[in-house]
Amino acid sequence: MLSLTGFRLFGSNRRSRMACTRAYALIIVFGPLAGEYGVSAALAQQTTSAQPTPPSASPPASEPVGVRPRSTEREKERRAMVERQIAARGVRDPDVLEAMRQVPRHWFVPEEIQHAAYRDNPVPIGEGQTISQPYIVAFMTEALELSENSKVLEVGTGSGYQAAVLAEITPHVYTIEIVEPLARRAIATFQERGYGTIKTKIGDGYAGWAAHAPFDAIIVTCAPEQVPPKLVEQLRMGGRICIPVGSQHEIQRLRLVTKTAEGELESSDLMPVRFVPMIRGSSAMPGRD
Repeated sequence: MLSLTGFRLFGSNRRSRMACTRAYALIIVFGPLAGEYGVSAALAQQTTSAQPTPPSASPPASEPVGVRPRSTEREKERRAMVERQIAARGVRDPDVLEAMRQVPRHWFVPEEIQHAAYRDNPVPIGEGQTISQPYIVAFMTEALELSENSKVLEVGTGSGYQAAVLAEITPHVYTIEIVEPLARRAIATFQERGYGTIKTKIGDGYAGWAAHAPFDAIIVTCAPEQVPPKLVEQLRMGGRICIPVGSQHEIQRLRLVTKTAEGELESSDLMPVRFVPMIRGSSAMPGRD
């Protein structure tokens, strides 16, 4: 893996920072995966939800954000991670930085390797998968430009860490995972730690989650060879998708896709990356609401 330590990205706005990142950074990411291991139709129909489903449209600004878990466990390590690995590389969104400070990353990795939770690299979480590098989690979250009213879909729950970071910004987080053990472990962590607003589905993320569309933002943590059409369909006008695109045999591109008010797509490549491939479940069926 190529470390980014030592690079400081300059720029007064998000676009210029992303341009700097493209010039200097090659992130090798093996993040939470949706679709590496196929599941049966019966399994894919399973959906879990900690709380009632929020409305499909964005809620009014007056709606409360809800309770977020808080802990002082390893707080100094979290703050050091944000300062040295994330802010130093150009992430500036205050909501994203605060989210990364607040979510205890060690909650989302196996106990035997929790000592490595705040290192500047991916960490294995079982099932051949890893929790993504802290910087790439923050960078992709910033690219979505979320608000507290945003409804966001994550494809590839993995450990649940990315969803927990999203939930710090908005209570309207939907996440899909095709690998059952990972999904169930993430669900247990959400319930144990108090992430009650996150909705989780076991199924094929390539098809999105139509029952709760449209989404203001979609984040994908595994790489298809092209942007899945169903995800584009489920994106609200003005919404954004942040997704790695490309073959597993080549350097992929982290792509930001925006749907204009006219329904057209505007796409820009943010940086070269290496994600695990998105593999579709041939028998996966939409889960229950």
